[in-house]
Amino acid sequence: MKYTLLLKQHIGAPCSPVLPVGSRVCKGTLLAVPTGLGAPLHSSVDGILTEITDTALIIEASESQSDTFLSLEPGSDEELLKASGLVGMGGAGFPTSVKCHIDLKGGFILVNAAECEPLLEHNIHQLEQNAEKTMDGLKRIMKLCNARKGIFAIKEKHAGAVGILKKLCENEPDISFHLLPDLYPMGEERAVVREVLGPLLKPTELPSAADAVVINVETVLRAAEAMIDRRPYISKNVSVAGKLKGGTHTRVFFDVPLGTTVGHLIEQAGGIDGEYGEIIMGGPFTGHAVSLDTPITKTTGGIIVTAPFENLNHAKTGLLLCACGGNQARMEDIAAKMNGDVVLIQKCKQAADIKGTLKCENPGNCPGQAQKCLNFKKAGCTDIIIGNCSDCTNTVMGSAPKLGLRVHHQTDHVFDTVSKERMRYLTTSKTCGTTQDEQEKAGMKDMPKPVKMHKTNDIQNQAEAQNSADMPKTADTQKTAEVQDPANITIENNVLRIDIEEGRDIHIEFPVFF
Repeated sequence: MKYTLLLKQHIGAPCSPVLPVGSRVCKGTLLAVPTGLGAPLHSSVDGILTEITDTALIIEASESQSDTFLSLEPGSDEELLKASGLVGMGGAGFPTSVKCHIDLKGGFILVNAAECEPLLEHNIHQLEQNAEKTMDGLKRIMKLCNARKGIFAIKEKHAGAVGILKKLCENEPDISFHLLPDLYPMGEERAVVREVLGPLLKPTELPSAADAVVINVETVLRAAEAMIDRRPYISKNVSVAGKLKGGTHTRVFFDVPLGTTVGHLIEQAGGIDGEYGEIIMGGPFTGHAVSLDTPITKTTGGIIVTAPFENLNHAKTGLLLCACGGNQARMEDIAAKMNGDVVLIQKCKQAADIKGTLKCENPGNCPGQAQKCLNFKKAGCTDIIIGNCSDCTNTVMGSAPKLGLRVHHQTDHVFDTVSKERMRYLTTSKTCGTTQDEQEKAGMKDMPKPVKMHKTNDIQNQAEAQNSADMPKTADTQKTAEVQDPANITIENNVLRIDIEEGRDIHIEFPVFF
């Protein structure tokens, strides 16, 4: 069996091979080194290096595989992290040794265990089965970064893993956990900082601006393996779900050798069940379409086989891009597979373009998309495809159907496959938090309190009353209503805008007709 190890599995430049074709390798053999920002690459299997291309190394695996690996040379924790080839597993694959090369001066290590993408379960299974080793990794990283506190950020719904963490934290005065609501994208880096510590970072800011480092929970485990066991980073935990023989439920595979093909892993999960739409590498929101020959990499989290796409029959279609979902290329790919004729592309109101990448100004809290929906209507769209988060999608549904726009979410074909309710309206609470004792243990008792949420109906009633009393009913009306704190209300271009400026600034808007 052949394994394809890509030379670029991280942010930065591709690695440079250090061995010639024909070399016999074993698990852990150094294959390639970074030429700039990056991480070294090691063999994930025993075998022979049979081919070197511009982008990959091909290894023909031996029929018999050993249970051991070639250990890293002894060194400091920082040296072992660098030598291991470890990169972040929750995003772009930033080298972990570089991320941890920081003096937090008593700050925080935030372990991202949100497992934000639907259907992915390998992070939670890891905590349920290997929490102690993960805890060991956290303590080493805290020491390396000079952090005073370590905090696991995990969704409240994962009761089993939360119970395990709670028991382990009882004997760890500097380590605690923070419960997150079951919303997307609670695992986004700045969302984790906001939910756990309070500050809302700018799209251009790193967590270090809040005296923190955010690190994925599997990365923490692999860091422990590197620093304690001197194990190179050669395998990945992966969730596999979707249109599979034996059911659509998620299967979790631990320690999948890097370079394993997607097709092989799908066969291990039971094989594809009949006709399918596409194969996604990653999650329903931020994943991308791949082939059966695509190799598993250092950042692969999920493989999802979907049902066939809905057919839009060349309807005039608008695309609403969101920092939380697919990029423009991905959304255009989905539109093409749905036979939608794209006539207008817009980005979410809160999506800031940072060096070609969209970043949300306040992840998970939406200001409203009514104006975007009006623009789609004016462009002649009958259908729109959105990639928004839970809250943004909810605001789209507040105006799009009223305008006669049919809404499709980029995750529809995924959720349909596994009989999960389509994402449309916000049906879960946006608030969740730790107890006072847990906050004090985490050193957060002086942090900002959660935002007080106001009932939508109460605010809408205030708006309607004020509008009736004070505002001329014309399309070009632009007048700020003087209402009692906390809301400011304006009407501009047929859009009623409500700004609630208590705690974190929240904006709500929806179309009005005269």
